[in-house]
Amino acid sequence: MPRIELLTTIHAPIARVFDLARSVDLHSDSMANTGEKTVGGVTSGLIGADETVTWRARHFGVPQRLTSRITHFEPPHRFSDRMVRGAFRRFDHDHYFAFQAENVTLMRDVFDFDAPLGWLGRLANVLLLTRHMRKFLLQRNAALKAVAESDHWHRYLPAGLG
Repeated sequence: MPRIELLTTIHAPIARVFDLARSVDLHSDSMANTGEKTVGGVTSGLIGADETVTWRARHFGVPQRLTSRITHFEPPHRFSDRMVRGAFRRFDHDHYFAFQAENVTLMRDVFDFDAPLGWLGRLANVLLLTRHMRKFLLQRNAALKAVAESDHWHRYLPAGLG
């Protein structure tokens, strides 16, 4: 079972970073290259406790549909999403946020997953999937960091948040 862990230092308040990380609109915008769009559940705004979102995208040239649910929600320090339906055998994505200094947040992603198809899936994990998912998460985190550290965060968060 592959596990990807990423640390990202973001020069923005913890509440802003937490809320941007759960913005389905920011996620869609940051993943334009995969055509990732919401097609069910929470389709705009901020996802919260026990809510689901269904994404449609294209990865490795194959159309995908994936539904995940927020299973743990502890603002502004942690939330977790788990795949309910999709191409993976399983995935768990934990998002942690820690105060580092005034207006500096450490964001930590822990992504555990299993591909389907037994030994063939394990081979895909080693050859392709782990690298692809790491690149996907790094792209998402870079976009989140850029938005959080600029004035563009106002586009994604309701008045009074951030």
